[in-house]
Amino acid sequence: MNSALDLANFELCTNTQQQYATITEQLYSQGYCVIEQALAADFAMALHGQAKASTSHYKKAEVGRGDNKHYNPAIRSDEILWITGQTAVEAKWLSWADGLRTQLNRRLFLNLSNFESHFSHYPVGAFYRKHRDAFQGNNSRLVSVVAYLNPNWREQDAGEMLIYDEQQQQTINVQPQLGTVAVFLSNDFPHEVLATQHDRYSIASWFSANDPSSPVISRLR
Repeated sequence: MNSALDLANFELCTNTQQQYATITEQLYSQGYCVIEQALAADFAMALHGQAKASTSHYKKAEVGRGDNKHYNPAIRSDEILWITGQTAVEAKWLSWADGLRTQLNRRLFLNLSNFESHFSHYPVGAFYRKHRDAFQGNNSRLVSVVAYLNPNWREQDAGEMLIYDEQQQQTINVQPQLGTVAVFLSNDFPHEVLATQHDRYSIASWFSANDPSSPVISRLR
């Protein structure tokens, strides 16, 4: 279901502007926001369908950046496929993200200018050890967004994302249920993905700023 005609009438979520406002308010007040069923079921299922159908194009996820980028299955064992907007459902997702970017810039003056996003597939047994999304020595990544694409997910399927605070205390356990969206400050919240017992699909994304002097919400709270 990837044609523009099929997706033309899809609702991205039940009340997009209200969800943008909720995410913005909670990012400012606590640095993270988790909304269950944030994406409308039809839209989330269309994303799930593309993520699952494209599995043959995934590549093993790497850690680090630049010359230090490498595959290390002891740290993460998922596989990824970058989202480029070449299909209607990808374009819809990027449109949702751009609306959120506009809201965050307008309300929090973050000067977010770039967005990168990929599908993630965690085969049975795959995990991602505790990490931060902001690279060491580079604070351009400011806000992380994770969307979950797993219909009928059960507690025994595991694969939860655990978010920690600066004191390394667990803050929240995010179940990878279809349509759930988690947004958090990239440098302030270490997080990990527990080993999954079932094929698990999600979208991992980051907003970044070209200007390294852009304000950071944690300094404003």
